[in-house]
Amino acid sequence: MAVFPSRPSSAPSATPPENLAGGVARAGLALVTGVPLLAAALFLAASLSWWGLPDRTASLAAIAAAGAFLLMALLGVLWLRQVAARTAVLRAVVEAVPDALAVAGADGRLLAANGAFAALANAVDGRRVVDILAHHCREGADSQRLRELEEAVRRGEGGEAFVVFVDDTSGQAGGGHPSGGVGRPAPRLVVARPLVAAGQASLSEWRVRSGGAIPVPGSHPWRELWDLAPLGVMLVDGAGTLLRVNLTLADWLGHTRDLLEDGSRHLRDLLATPPLGELFPGRLAGMAEVELAAARAAPLRASVLHVASSSGGSLIFLGDLTRETAREEELRRAEQRFQRFFQFAPTGFAFVDGEFRLAECNPTFLTMADLRLGDVQGEPIASLFQPEHRANLLARLGEVLEGRPSAGAGGGMGGGMGTPVEARLRGTSGAVVHVYSRRFDGEGDGDRGLILHLVDMTAQKNLEAQFVQSQKMQAIGQLAGGVAHDFNNLLTAMIGFCDLLLLRHKPGDQSFSDIMQIKQNANRAANLVRQLLAFSRQQTLQPRVLSITDVLAELSNLLRRLIGENIELRMLHGRDTGLVRVDQGQLEQVIINLVVNARDAMPKGGRLTIVTGNLHTTEPIRHETEEMPPGDWVVVEVIDTGIGIPPENLQRIFEPFFSTKEVGSGTGLGLSTVYGIVRQTGGFVFVESKPGEGAKFSIHLPRLDEKALAQAAPAEESKDKAAADLTGMGTVLLVEDEDAVRVFGARALRNKGYTVLEARSGEEALDLLQGERGGDVDLIVTDVVMPQMDGPTMIEQVRRFRPDVKVIFISGYAEDRFRHSLKDGAVVDFLPKPFSLKQLAAKVKEVMEGAPRTGA
Repeated sequence: MAVFPSRPSSAPSATPPENLAGGVARAGLALVTGVPLLAAALFLAASLSWWGLPDRTASLAAIAAAGAFLLMALLGVLWLRQVAARTAVLRAVVEAVPDALAVAGADGRLLAANGAFAALANAVDGRRVVDILAHHCREGADSQRLRELEEAVRRGEGGEAFVVFVDDTSGQAGGGHPSGGVGRPAPRLVVARPLVAAGQASLSEWRVRSGGAIPVPGSHPWRELWDLAPLGVMLVDGAGTLLRVNLTLADWLGHTRDLLEDGSRHLRDLLATPPLGELFPGRLAGMAEVELAAARAAPLRASVLHVASSSGGSLIFLGDLTRETAREEELRRAEQRFQRFFQFAPTGFAFVDGEFRLAECNPTFLTMADLRLGDVQGEPIASLFQPEHRANLLARLGEVLEGRPSAGAGGGMGGGMGTPVEARLRGTSGAVVHVYSRRFDGEGDGDRGLILHLVDMTAQKNLEAQFVQSQKMQAIGQLAGGVAHDFNNLLTAMIGFCDLLLLRHKPGDQSFSDIMQIKQNANRAANLVRQLLAFSRQQTLQPRVLSITDVLAELSNLLRRLIGENIELRMLHGRDTGLVRVDQGQLEQVIINLVVNARDAMPKGGRLTIVTGNLHTTEPIRHETEEMPPGDWVVVEVIDTGIGIPPENLQRIFEPFFSTKEVGSGTGLGLSTVYGIVRQTGGFVFVESKPGEGAKFSIHLPRLDEKALAQAAPAEESKDKAAADLTGMGTVLLVEDEDAVRVFGARALRNKGYTVLEARSGEEALDLLQGERGGDVDLIVTDVVMPQMDGPTMIEQVRRFRPDVKVIFISGYAEDRFRHSLKDGAVVDFLPKPFSLKQLAAKVKEVMEGAPRTGA
């Protein structure tokens, strides 16, 4: 610390404090070391003078005294060096203090000061600390505050005074911060307190600070509240210059308090977007909210809570709106989430008031009702439903509103949504919905209402109806299959006995034509039964090479009966139409379904045209979602002049159970069956239609090339050879519960040279096979469906002791009906009923001459 003379005779010199401290240190060194050295020299001189005496005791004593003084001088040097070192450290610490620091005596005069305060004192003619500080302050209030502070120090209390330096010529105004120019107002805080020093009384410490004050223990407790307050507080003068801020506001702005209180900040500098014109405290009071220019990236929202003005300045209180902004943002997001949930929910939401009027609903509800919000808002909710459902709906809503849940319901305030009410909306779509209801109570008595949740059940109801229709169709199919089975047994006997009669009655016989008439009508009946099996989808699949032209020629009479007299049927066949390999029954079912569909599209009559031809493509043909690869195709087009198909239904016409016909007049399976059969055959089906212009269904089937025809030729030739010679040898066991069929089959096979054993049931057949002649049996021809033991069960037991025996199953049912009852890997042959003598004999010879076929 720089030390000044306590009673200078004139104004303080400009000598640096370091030089003054150095002079004092040199004087101390001379005093501490010079006196012992002088004493040592005197005693040494005395010892020399006394050395010649006979008694040398005095001389030795003088030498000892001189040595002691020399040692004392050495210790003094060491002590002074240590003191100097400590003083240097203390001086460095004091000089490092950012405040202007001074020590005054009892009379208020300056005793010591650091460099910052010395810079203030050098420019003043006077030694009293208050006079030095008053010289740099504004006259009037600031000087008076300093005088009051000095009186407080004399009373042993201490305190602080806020002043403004207006003549900061040092450039280091109490803290080492540049003033940036002479005469610029610089706020300063002067702190004074009594200082207790050993051996000295009535000393005082004075500090001049440029930033916020360190609270003096025991004084001004409001300053701690000032800094710890959750509000931003600042003190500005009448011109808007920032004088003081608390720590809260400094933290908001991201600056130090010293920086904000350096006197260069204006109220405008704190705002991110200051208003036009002058900004003074009074104008700020009229602003409810401001944005502070914080050091961070985003401005800080603050509310102007209060502005207190007086002659000394204005105190401004600000509130942090960051949390409020965060709460507002969270609330906005929550509202947005709820709005999305409300708007995009797959179920319909509706709010109904206490009078059952629609207050608000989401778009899903409007979509279900096929209405707009402006058309239904404020309308009775019951008016949106079909009349026959309104009474039940209103009764249920009334129970929930009054808190009287019906039996099995829990739709009160405390329960769940309860049992729904099923109703149909009034819109064009007529959606079937389940209405869940729950009461809500508002703040007032009239604010209660209902929350309705509408779940669209149309698809489920349609699915239930489709399932019922499917069950009905399955039952009809089973009935048709059973009837066809019985007819096949009868037709087998009729056709078989006709063949036996024809063996004896050759052409030219008068009975030949009668027998042929019986057989032809039996064959016609067999064709009808095959159509019945096709309807029930129980026909046996037997793909073979066919001509589309021949199939349509055979179907022409049936098709004309199907479409009626008011529809004209035209068939146009292309030249050299190729051959296809399909199951004839399936192909006929496809044609029949398309013709029936075209007939229903022309209730008032029209023209139905069936066109056949070939198509060769080198590029893929794409139609909607289907893409047909290039190649050779046989095309069948079914064209009608009916009402056409709406565009919205074109994508769905091949869906199972989809139908635009009235309830009870269509199954929805016709076109889906067409699509399935054509795709299973390797073909494609396309549709083109416009409302009012009819429809065209195009079937594309793969055309057989020469290689495929060559592979199919040997099979046809083998059948021809077999037809030429149907005789054979061997023992055949014929198992059939229908006497007429068994008698015909036995006679037919015996006529071809076979030994035939007959059995009426599976049990009888097992007895024969285990008897004496059982080992001679080469082939078993058995019916599938028989009383007690059926054919597959019997064959399973036969395989245990005759695994190599050959088997032919005969049945009026489809082969798929009994395949599941056979063991996996079992290999058998099948001959569907009705069959002729020729077909039976050909199948038996084919199996007898073939390789052994054993079950796995």
